[in-house]
Amino acid sequence: MITATVLTKNSQKTLKATLDSLKRFPEVIVLDSGSSDDTLKIAQSYPNVTIHSSPFLGFGPMHNLATELSSHDWILSIDSDEIVSEPLAEEILTLTLDPQTIYTIQRKNYFNGRQIKWCGGWHPDFVRRLYHRKSTQFSTDLVHEKIEKKELKLGRLRGTITHTPYHGMNDFLDKMQHYSTLFAEQNRGEKSSILKALLHSWSAFIKSYIFKRGFLGGKEGLIISIYNGHTAFYKYLKLLEKK
Repeated sequence: MITATVLTKNSQKTLKATLDSLKRFPEVIVLDSGSSDDTLKIAQSYPNVTIHSSPFLGFGPMHNLATELSSHDWILSIDSDEIVSEPLAEEILTLTLDPQTIYTIQRKNYFNGRQIKWCGGWHPDFVRRLYHRKSTQFSTDLVHEKIEKKELKLGRLRGTITHTPYHGMNDFLDKMQHYSTLFAEQNRGEKSSILKALLHSWSAFIKSYIFKRGFLGGKEGLIISIYNGHTAFYKYLKLLEKK
């Protein structure tokens, strides 16, 4: 048996599509960190969903808490802005799973109605999402958390996840603010300076737009690359502020 876990906070724009894609799973744990929109109302309408609440502890600890609340040992971790494809759901539910294997899934990222096949961090994008909780867990990182590999094997599933992380400029700005704050908190012992912030910003933009061929993505590729640069800049400015 498999439990799907979903972290939420003000996820009403995307949550219905996410939970629709998880209808075949016997248990879905929604762990909410203080939604003030219709997120919980949407989650309550699904009979296979159990809702829990917690103050936000950081992404890694929140994933691990959701895992602890699950009834089953196999965990499928899905974000509230992701959709599990029907072939992937079928594959997961019929596959003979190995507890010593972490299963990775290809994630197809979309922005502005377009699949982004360029830019740093957007393509290619394979994420660890299916694992046995007695074998491993998420790292305790506040941001950029991942399932710890340890001595386990990595397997790749054929099905895919659709991911739409940004629906407009407000989403970019909100996530830039949130993630840069978490980065500064997580790395508070690291040195920073305005020059370091500028260098990381320029490097992130050039990597995304030139080396990851964001320029082939037209307007969307340019926006994402600028966002990557700005996020890096504010991460290191906030880190400097922490000092």
